[in-house]
Amino acid sequence: MSQSTAMSGQANHTLLSLRVLARLLDYPTAELQDAAPEMVEIIDTERRLPALQRQALSDWCGRIQQADLLDLQAEYVGLFDRGKATALLLFEHVHGESRDRGQAMVDLLAEYEAAGFMLDARELPDYLPVFLEYLSTRDEAEIGRWLGDIRHILALLAARLEEREADHALVPTALLALIGAEGDIQVHRPKVKEEKPDHTAEALDAVWEEEAVRFSAESDEDCALQSAEGRRRAERKNEVASQTVRIMPAPDAVPTAIER
Repeated sequence: MSQSTAMSGQANHTLLSLRVLARLLDYPTAELQDAAPEMVEIIDTERRLPALQRQALSDWCGRIQQADLLDLQAEYVGLFDRGKATALLLFEHVHGESRDRGQAMVDLLAEYEAAGFMLDARELPDYLPVFLEYLSTRDEAEIGRWLGDIRHILALLAARLEEREADHALVPTALLALIGAEGDIQVHRPKVKEEKPDHTAEALDAVWEEEAVRFSAESDEDCALQSAEGRRRAERKNEVASQTVRIMPAPDAVPTAIER
């Protein structure tokens, strides 16, 4: 299975499924289709996910392998390149366009570099497939901590992708299942059903018509509040340890023969 978004050291062999999930959220290519049988093998070998989820992911890999590549790519663009509700950039859901987003990406990039995980020039550090590649190089305690930190983003993303009947919802659902938190999705489903779609032609036209910057005292106050809130979050992060979340163990410890 090729590694298209990042370069890193040795993967954590007990959670190669994180790389499978990363690939399933990346832009579809012929290489992805060719790798579908290998991805199914990894999912089945690791057995970290419930049987029904493993089967759903395996079925999806089969559909990817058999589908027309142009159709897969058109579906992907429709899901992730139009509107922001289903953005795969983690900090888009937390910071939007505020100044805090830039600092958050700097901090995340520093985490990558400290671990010897080097990005290529194509993707931002908070791009979810890249983030999952990074997690595949970490130990289970760190994986659990990171997934616990972003569980609210994953649950919201899963609910929105479910609403659009996209197979891609299986990825954030699987990530939540790894830490026993797939029930979080239900909290977001009622709200998501009431959301106005932001990927329609009308919604996209409305975005283009909005002014890029509001030159007003209110705008300055907004920026000041965002920056102040960012400092408070940073202070709380230093004062309070992240919640420890345990990764679901495999039912039977079956060593994988798939090497990276």
